[in-house]
Amino acid sequence: MLRACVAVLAAFVACCAPAEAADYPAPKQADFVVKDFKFHTGETLPELKLHYTTVGEPTGQPVLVLHGTGGSGASMLVAPFAGELFGKDQPLDATKYYIIIPDSIGHGKSSKPSDGLKTGFPAYDYADMVDAQHRLLTEGLGIKHLRLVIGDSMGGMHSWVWATRYPDFMDIAVPMAAQPTEMAARNWMLRRIMLETIRNDPDYSGGNYTTQPRMMKYAVTAYATATAGGTIAYQLAAPTAALADKMVEERLAQAVPTDANDFIYQWESSHDYNPSADLGKIKATVMLINSADDERNPPETGVTGEAMKRVANGKLLLIPASAETRGHLTTGNAKFYAQPLRELLASAPQRGG
Repeated sequence: MLRACVAVLAAFVACCAPAEAADYPAPKQADFVVKDFKFHTGETLPELKLHYTTVGEPTGQPVLVLHGTGGSGASMLVAPFAGELFGKDQPLDATKYYIIIPDSIGHGKSSKPSDGLKTGFPAYDYADMVDAQHRLLTEGLGIKHLRLVIGDSMGGMHSWVWATRYPDFMDIAVPMAAQPTEMAARNWMLRRIMLETIRNDPDYSGGNYTTQPRMMKYAVTAYATATAGGTIAYQLAAPTAALADKMVEERLAQAVPTDANDFIYQWESSHDYNPSADLGKIKATVMLINSADDERNPPETGVTGEAMKRVANGKLLLIPASAETRGHLTTGNAKFYAQPLRELLASAPQRGG
């Protein structure tokens, strides 16, 4: 959700000075076409384009970085994330690591409904997205093993799918802002309400609209406000009705940059996410990073703690809630975990590749 949340929370997070951009090698972009890609529904696309960004040289240790819903590789190349991790002597120093950031199916410059198929585009889920990433790495880039897979929000859930679906492919998995449990409770309920709001807008016209549905911005703003931003931070930013009204008006004044069909596919792809039954298959060293004020993955439910007991070599890094955290958006800022990540990369054993 990184791109969508950033769009509606821009004014809110502006009060926080971003990290200075690090001096890391210039990102490179390319495309890889997956031939005859078969989706979980049985549908097939003869050509599935995957756009991707790399930082560093192929001689470095491969690292896979995965973006959130509505994002792309570009959304990970921001100062609070890449600027804290990719620079010289930083944890993912791009002179030592080969950093690969794909645009997932339906996102960025990869194949998506708005390319022309609209609702005729095959329905995809997280397993499809991870399988496509795997083919990019193995067939497109010739990579047989990763030192690390790290992802935020949807990318965090993809990291769990990677660790359970391809358990021998990585040494380390760092899911962030995610749970290794079924998409359910408030998280799915609010997603479902958001999608139903868009679908039931007469402007949507069954996906055959000529202009973007007018209700989309209201649905997106309501979801983002409810599920990202942090309770303490909201109170500091909008302690009065007047300031809260101003924040709402500013958000509603912003255009939604995403095509409605693309948006619906992106969010609906999470519906069957549930890696919990396969946690015992994980061989990688796992560090789950969540924030204590994450609205979508609240630690007080206990479901994450119980699930982590089934991960053989896993631990949870829970970032304490504070005036500096931003709920579900907290893990977009690597200053909260750069040192633990550095220590993990130094200590976790290499298992192959």
